[in-house]
Amino acid sequence: MNATRKLIIAIDGPAGSGKSTIAARLAHKLGYINLESGAMYRALALKAMEQNVPLDDAEVVRQLAESTTILLEPYGDGNRVLLDGRDVSQRIRQSDVTTAASGVSAHPPVRRVLVARQRELGANGGVVMEGRDIGTAVFPNADVKIFLDADPTVRAERRVLQNGDPSADERQRVQVEIAARDERDRTRVASPLVPAPDAVILDTTHKSIDEVVVELEAIVRERLDRGA
Repeated sequence: MNATRKLIIAIDGPAGSGKSTIAARLAHKLGYINLESGAMYRALALKAMEQNVPLDDAEVVRQLAESTTILLEPYGDGNRVLLDGRDVSQRIRQSDVTTAASGVSAHPPVRRVLVARQRELGANGGVVMEGRDIGTAVFPNADVKIFLDADPTVRAERRVLQNGDPSADERQRVQVEIAARDERDRTRVASPLVPAPDAVILDTTHKSIDEVVVELEAIVRERLDRGA
């Protein structure tokens, strides 16, 4: 195996497919950097909300993106997200921010700004980057492309457990939110959520996080061996 070669690994998939946790664990195992693109869009959406910037005004949000500093620092099974130096890791996971981020990320001018930054961060390889268009738009020449998916009901249940509120009302709310997010992500004009033609598609419905990480690590190791 060529241990010195550093790959670019792209992991895409819909909300609740497990990609954030899986990408973080895989990066840790490989000694790679974990770049969470969704966190960058959520952080920008949070800043727009706090500054009362109209989320449907693509140009104004683009200007905000240009003047915003978003840093990702490895922490546990994910990242600490710093927005202009402030830790917003927990806040950006809340439903109002995730909903806003879906709209913000649909603006092509905004995506151009953040995609350019993402490419800079991953240009030298040694990264596991996850999102919804990493293998198709951000790194179309990534060494390894993975598309994670799962049954929508299972994805909603995972999100409920993550939120810590198992009530019936919360389950219903999350199911509606997941369905709406899927529709927006799959039908948006700018970089819709679709598997790259050369992506390995994994259904995580009946698999644990650890099982998926083992599968992905084997895929990466095989790719490194072939490139040695």
